[in-house]
Order: sequence, then C-alpha cells, then structure tokens
Amino acid sequence: MGISYKKLWMLLIERDIKKSTFRQELNLASGTWTKLNKGEEVSLSILLRICGYLNCDIGDICEAVRTGN
Repeated sequence: MGISYKKLWMLLIERDIKKSTFRQELNLASGTWTKLNKGEEVSLSILLRICGYLNCDIGDICEAVRTGN
C-alpha cells in the first residue's frame, strides 16, 4: 500500500491556496515538502497540522492506494 496526496493538491486548487503560501504558513521542512510532492509517507502529526490549517478531515487530504501486485 502507498499513499496519495492528490486530494490535498486538489483542495489547495479549489481554495485558491498557492503551494508556496501553504508551505510557509505551515512551516513545513523541505524534506517533508519533498515527501508530500513525491507521494511518500509523512508523520501523522504533519497530516493533522495540515488538517487543522485547512479545517478538514484526514480523508480529505490523502488516501491509501494499492501498489504493485
């Protein structure tokens, strides 16, 4: 299983929030930002911080996706 942040990127577009503004306001480290952009796992605390900022549920920003077999 993997993770997809496609919902997060779509939500930012819907709310007209620029990625640069989003990253700055959440004070996301460059490594965390890279992981989000590459669809890699980030800590639950980061995901909850994003949810708090966007006032949404965790399922609104990411989803589990099957990989491989």
